[in-house]
This record gives sequence, structure tokens and C-alpha cells, in this order.
Amino acid sequence: QLQASGGGLVQAGDSLRLSCAASERPFNSYATGWFRQAPGKEREFVAAIRWSGGSIYYADSVKGRFTIPRDSAKNTVYLQMNSLKPEDTAVYYCAAGPRIILSSIRVPPAYDYWGRGTLVTVSS
Repeated sequence: QLQASGGGLVQAGDSLRLSCAASERPFNSYATGWFRQAPGKEREFVAAIRWSGGSIYYADSVKGRFTIPRDSAKNTVYLQMNSLKPEDTAVYYCAAGPRIILSSIRVPPAYDYWGRGTLVTVSS
């Protein structure tokens, strides 16, 4: 089970950190991803990390502003969001899954487990 938290209302330019904790099995051999869905839009990829090897992937829209650090001891992955923009407003979801191939790392159906979303609102 995944538990996402940390959303809130911030102003443009602010920072926010989301957390995604796994309550049962460890992330170990999984890939963990962050996705977001704005009103009226499809769910889109934000960032992902492969726990084995530590490879990280970002959407072009967040590259240079967001990072995806992890804490193995806490079995938690974070989404550190800096220089937030109004267009970053969305419900953010964390997801995880085993055996996700590289070509599917940005595709929501590739992930088996999803947490409840957490709302991030960025005011201008």
C-alpha cells in the first residue's frame, strides 16, 4: 500500500516536498513514479526512479526544478518540487511496480500499485 502526502497551497516560485511511503513490501526491485493529473487533463508522467541501480527519469516540463530523492531506511520516495509554477497545479499520485521496462517507465498502466493523490495548488 502506498501513502502519498505533502500537498498544499503554495505561491509561484515556492517549494514543496511530497512523500510516498510503502507500508508493506519494500521498494527494493521496484520502480517508483510520480504522476499528476490536472482538471480536465490526462494523467501525465512527472518523475520516476528505479530502486535497483538508482536510475532517474524526469518529464521535460519539470527537469531542473523537481528531483526524486529516496530514503531506503524509511522505504520512502519523495518528490522535491522547486520553482513551482501555476501549471504545476494538479493532483499528484505516486505509483510503484516491479519489472517495469525502460520504455514503459513513463506509462501509467505499467505501474501495479497506486497511492491516493495529494493536491498541489500553485497560485500566481
